[in-house]
Amino acid sequence: MRATFMAASAAGALVLSLPLAGCGSSEEAATVAKAPAGPRIVLAATDTVNWQDVSAEIATVDQAQVMARIPGILTSLSVKAGDMVSKGQAIGRIVDSQLGYQSGAYGAQAAAAQAQAAQAAAELQRVKFLHDNGVYAKARLEQAQAMASAAQAQVRAARAQQAAVGAVAGQGVVVAPASGRVLRADVPAGSPVAPGMAIAVITAGPTIVRLELPESLAGKVRAGSRVTAPGLNEGRVVKIYPSVMAGKVTADVDMAGIDNSLIGRRVAAKVETGMRKALLVPASYVTTRYGIDYVTVLAKDGSAADVPVQTAPASEAGKVEVLSGVNAGDTLVGVAGK
Repeated sequence: MRATFMAASAAGALVLSLPLAGCGSSEEAATVAKAPAGPRIVLAATDTVNWQDVSAEIATVDQAQVMARIPGILTSLSVKAGDMVSKGQAIGRIVDSQLGYQSGAYGAQAAAAQAQAAQAAAELQRVKFLHDNGVYAKARLEQAQAMASAAQAQVRAARAQQAAVGAVAGQGVVVAPASGRVLRADVPAGSPVAPGMAIAVITAGPTIVRLELPESLAGKVRAGSRVTAPGLNEGRVVKIYPSVMAGKVTADVDMAGIDNSLIGRRVAAKVETGMRKALLVPASYVTTRYGIDYVTVLAKDGSAADVPVQTAPASEAGKVEVLSGVNAGDTLVGVAGK
């Protein structure tokens, strides 16, 4: 009796479960077949600008070195790093004590020569008077004239040597060779200096962004290539230096609005290196969940699936570049109303 009741109960449960199972299967099929709402696009490779990350620094077209022209002691230096100077401005002085002694010696020689010249001139006047009165022959007069001329030449030579010493002493004035900002002035006053020694460094020319390119990019970057940097305006390459040093090629970029208060500041930049094919997608088609980007891909049967993708910023506003996860020809579905 008990066995018969259990068998009947099992049969009834089986009969009741059949309609429920059939209902669940039909709802699932309806969900899969239903097309998702929202705009759709078909991926296609398009031409886009290829950007390359490079190192750069804020610089000037040139740097002028203030060098010592004579040996001596740097007695004064009136500028420091960061000061602005004008071309021709006196910023220091070098004194060579030996030049004073030399100038005094040549001054004494000039005075002695002047005395000899006065004596020779007086002798010439006496000989000329006696020659005119028939006492001396013409040869004696010519001899006196030659001695007077030689004495005057000695005077001019001594004075020229004294002037030369004065001119050398005048080169002790340290003059700014260009207008700009002082980058370095690290030689303290009172230090001995030698000819050719750099006393200060001054910026020269307009402020630029100087790129350091790998030599592999030498054939891809040209004059006119665009350059961008965070916090700076977009600029263009104006000059590429025709040499490779330590595997690097140097290029100058004209960029407006550069802050030149910190010459030598390093910045991260991107330079245009040509065109390439890329998959560009409107940013509204990409959703981010837990740090992972997803796009909705529409299958041929009308179903949709969220596919993780790797993205990167694109050069076109409002778009991102899809690097992996989908291919050209795939249909993407955007979020409705987004």
